[in-house]
Amino acid sequence: MISSSVLRSTNIAMDFSLRHCIIVALLLLLLSNAASSTSSPPASHHHNQNLKSLHFTLFQHETINKTGYIIVNGVAGPGVTQTTTPFGTLFVFQDPLTVTANRSSKIVGTAQGTSITSSLDGLQSLSIAKINLKMKEHVGSISIVGVTHNTKPADHPVVGGTADFLFVQGYVTSSPLDLNGLTVTYKIEFHLYWPPYAVSKPSS
Repeated sequence: MISSSVLRSTNIAMDFSLRHCIIVALLLLLLSNAASSTSSPPASHHHNQNLKSLHFTLFQHETINKTGYIIVNGVAGPGVTQTTTPFGTLFVFQDPLTVTANRSSKIVGTAQGTSITSSLDGLQSLSIAKINLKMKEHVGSISIVGVTHNTKPADHPVVGGTADFLFVQGYVTSSPLDLNGLTVTYKIEFHLYWPPYAVSKPSS
């Protein structure tokens, strides 16, 4: 026969195992609920939120050997004209941005960057630029990269921004406006958008 002490030991062991199983089950249930709450946010988290957007136009004025310089001469193709540079030409610039096409109008920013002539006909360049803006309601910078065409409009994707333009996305369109004389003028159209997760957005 099994002694009473053995029975008590067996009951104690069974009771401990049962409580252990209950504790483990509760922990698994809590972990499961926590995981589901973090990995499955409410479906409407980003729903019904209008994207913040901003659209405006400025004018870039580039004066040869004053705000823009050829650093490395190209190796092939047409020569240097108002619309062409030899293939491989390295060009740097820091041009003023004004509110109208008139060069004497109010300056609200600068476009600084570099371009490399990337087409053999001398009409297209791979451009990288940082656009610094100081306007009435928006202050900061926008970074763009893309291919610029010297005689046609070209879109440049926005790849970043700072201050009021933090997290900004969109594109900037550059269109030649006046190619006569030492100073050439470009129409710069901004089409900017802020994603839903953006924390800092400029006021409307």
